[in-house]
This record gives sequence, structure tokens and C-alpha cells, in this order.
Amino acid sequence: MSTPFYVSPQQAMADRAEYARKGIARGRSVVVLTYADGIVFVAENTSRALHKVSEIYDKIAFAAVGRYNEFENLRIGGVRYADLRGYSYDRADVTARGLANVYAQTLGTIFSSVGDKPYEVELVVAEVGRTDGDDQIYRLTPDGSVVDEKNYVVVGGNADSIGNYLGQRHRAGMALTEALKLAVDGLARDPNGGSPRALTPEQLEVAVLDRKRVQQRKFKRILGGQLGRLLGGDASAADDEAPAADEPPAAEGGAPATE
Repeated sequence: MSTPFYVSPQQAMADRAEYARKGIARGRSVVVLTYADGIVFVAENTSRALHKVSEIYDKIAFAAVGRYNEFENLRIGGVRYADLRGYSYDRADVTARGLANVYAQTLGTIFSSVGDKPYEVELVVAEVGRTDGDDQIYRLTPDGSVVDEKNYVVVGGNADSIGNYLGQRHRAGMALTEALKLAVDGLARDPNGGSPRALTPEQLEVAVLDRKRVQQRKFKRILGGQLGRLLGGDASAADDEAPAADEPPAAEGGAPATE
């Protein structure tokens, strides 16, 4: 009688984590960072229909990298959770921390399940507060771990290299144009030390949670000419309103499978 093949629980978990990490690293990065009036999300994404950044609720947004079908299911689940909790209790009871905990439980259960492969996704859940000190940014890894990030976070692709770049240059109270330029410069960097790439507005997906908006919903997308003006340093473009930014959350898509 042959001896059954044995893998220690520690090795099995390490293998699953490595599998998920490699899948996430194949995608292009998403940068999330604070600025004076809110939180900006910048992703390298050429698709106008499939989003890496989406609205979840009034003051909460979601960004993800990895497999589209996996994080799109999580996004839809988050919208349903937020709608149900806001309807059953109060809109103020829907928070980024609560949503992050729900995602953490889901990811942790999938990661530890022997019969299922781990999700190849990394998530960011952010909530804009009344002041910059009230802003919340949470990063979730495939094993369900939650990290409370401050000021900025990068997921996917060359996250470590871009994160080091942002850490040296990000400061509190930056204008939107400054924060946007910093994020784009970080995404364009060559991790091997070569010349940076030139990223055009057509290659970027940009959205903000703007605390100055009078609407209850603080999320808006920055598109087309407005994005070009902001990248060119025109601070007045930040006050433009783009109708396409306010699509209902359930109608939004996700990002390509390995983006």
C-alpha cells in the first residue's frame, strides 16, 4: 500500500498565496491616493466599457486588479450589501470599513477552501470623509487580509516600485492636478530604471471621490477633455461635471481579466 502524498498546511497556504500573487502581478497597476479635496483613483486601462474603478455607494468606491470575472462578482456583491444595509438601517451605516470586512470574510473563506482555487484579485475600498483626516483606504489581499492604508496605495503590476516612488513624493494637501500627475508619473515609470513611458488620457481610467460635491454621491469619473486639461495642469477643470461619471453602480463593468 502506497503512502498518501502529504503537504503541510503551511506549505499549502504558501503555494496558494504564491499562485494568487503571480496572477495579480501580471496585471497593470492601480494607484489610489489622497488629495486636498478627496481621493483620486488612477488606473492604466484602455477600455472605456470595462472598469477597474467603480462606485459602490454614496462616499465609497472600489478599485481592483486581477481576474475580471472574480472581482466583478465581488463588486456586485458589495453594491448589494451596501444597498441592503442602507435601506434596512440608514445610509450613514454603510461604511468602507464594514464593506472591507465583508470582502475579507469572503476572500478568506475562498482562500482556505481546499476545493476552490484562491481568487486572483487585490482590492481597494476607499471612503471620502468630511475632512482629509476622515478619509479611509483599505487594501485587501487574496487571503482576506485587510490593511488600513494611509495617504496612498498601489495594487497590481509593479506595486512595490510605484509605491516607493509615491512614498517619496506624496504630501498632504496636494491639488488634484498635482496628485494626478504624481500617480501618472508613477504608473509610467520603468521598474528596471529605463526611460518612463508616455501615458495618454486614452490609456488611463481616472475617477475621484470629491468631498466638495454638493450631491450625496461623491464619486465621479474624469473623462476626455477634462482629463486632458487636468493632466496639462489646468486646476479649473476639476470643477467640471461629466454626466457619464454618474452612471448607476450596477451598470458599471470591471476590468479586463489580467489588467
